Amino acid sequence: MSAFDDRIDEPGWQRPQSLTAKIEALPYPLDALPTTIREAVTEVHDFVKCPVSLVACSALAALSLSIQAHVDVRRANKLHGPAGLFMLSIAESGERKSTCDSFFTSEIRKYETEQAEASAPKIMEYFSEFAAWNAEKEGLLAAIRDSGKKGNSTQALREDLLELETQEPKAPRVPRLILGDETPEALSWSLAKKWPSSGVVSSEAGTVLGSHGIGTDSAMRNLALLNTLWDGGELSIGRKTSESFTVRGARLTVALQIQESTLKSFFDKSSGLARGTGFLARFLVAWPDSTQGSRSFTEAPDSWPKLEIFNQRIAEILKMDVPITAGGWLVPAMMEFTPDAKRLWIMFHDSLEAQLSAGGKLYDVRDVASKAADNAARLAALFQVFQHGKDSAIEADSFLAASKIVAWHLHESRRFFGELALPVELANAARLDSWLVEYCRRERTHLVGKSDCMQYGPLRTKKLLDEAITELCELDRLIVHKNGKRITLKVNPALLTVANANPANFAKDEVV
Repeated sequence: MSAFDDRIDEPGWQRPQSLTAKIEALPYPLDALPTTIREAVTEVHDFVKCPVSLVACSALAALSLSIQAHVDVRRANKLHGPAGLFMLSIAESGERKSTCDSFFTSEIRKYETEQAEASAPKIMEYFSEFAAWNAEKEGLLAAIRDSGKKGNSTQALREDLLELETQEPKAPRVPRLILGDETPEALSWSLAKKWPSSGVVSSEAGTVLGSHGIGTDSAMRNLALLNTLWDGGELSIGRKTSESFTVRGARLTVALQIQESTLKSFFDKSSGLARGTGFLARFLVAWPDSTQGSRSFTEAPDSWPKLEIFNQRIAEILKMDVPITAGGWLVPAMMEFTPDAKRLWIMFHDSLEAQLSAGGKLYDVRDVASKAADNAARLAALFQVFQHGKDSAIEADSFLAASKIVAWHLHESRRFFGELALPVELANAARLDSWLVEYCRRERTHLVGKSDCMQYGPLRTKKLLDEAITELCELDRLIVHKNGKRITLKVNPALLTVANANPANFAKDEVV
């Protein structure tokens, strides 16, 4: 008889034992968002019904993508940098992140289309001029070869060629803000040669992170490249078989969704580089519980008044002149804190720093916490521009709102990295435990059919589910009830704060 079978019909309840390193999830601080953003997020969430943090991340990605070209943020003397955000949502396929992104990026895509249409004549003119220039270059090269064969001097022809090289037509730069599953090198090329402000918005982060068949050397190069772009630094990309190039004055937003298993595989294959290089420390992480299985059908509303207000403001920002040089790099304006906001930023910074030492609350995520004050300043700049324009200083209200959002994301990093350090058996038990508690609170019950766990829970194979159930039973967090072929999990009521619990719907219990 298996340990799973031994736990069937266990009588009575004991005090539930703790899951090692388990950190409870906190509600997303929706009220911290500025009113226009909060109302748009709520409106979309009420229809899409995915985790609210995923909706909010989509909105913040749109903010970052539309504003990052216009402003940098100064935190203190010698401490300044971009306002763009890196965001990572750890969620399974089917959580509707792409749907959320589409709501908040519609004006950005419209802007791209309008700019492409407006630039079409210039592009045609460029191709014509380039064809003529290239024909002249080929003619000079042919003349040099011919003269060389005849033993004649080619000095004058070489000088003409050198002069012609300086006259090569430059392709017009057309805004391309939203990129898909770009590799880091392709992303760098786009920023250097096409448009210096872009965002990687993808529900398939594996391609972007290079998690498929990547070697340690390649992983190190990719992560270093993305780190430099987050920092707003300069990149020189050398190539053996094609043109080398330099990325200068570029700004990048990253908004990715990745499945938990894929991210853990990425950790393993990168041999610790993802954290060791500070790459994941730069991300605002969200790791929400799934809402799949509880999303009843809702007709789309006839209008989206709150979302329209949000998108109108995004459109206004996109119409601002982009501070781009003739060489194709950005020179964003520098935003400063007001004195009150600066004091709040220092308090936020110091409160985090105090928790980084051994034994401190943030010791295990000190890499993430060390970037949190920077991310809070970035988000505060985005809120300030969105609400008051780029010529204002960052006010205390903007920073307070940003600090609450960033603190929540820091807590999410603690949850994920804490569970990542657990043995796989306990990690799976922790995942199941979180799902069961959330399910019971939502359904106002302490009974869950095993079939529901298999269909909607985080563990979709019988072996992994049974192993997790056994772990939770041994920790007095579950009791298993078997009635014929129907199996029901009884969650320890001490884990719940739900009154008026209802019995499970046994009609739905799967025959196991």
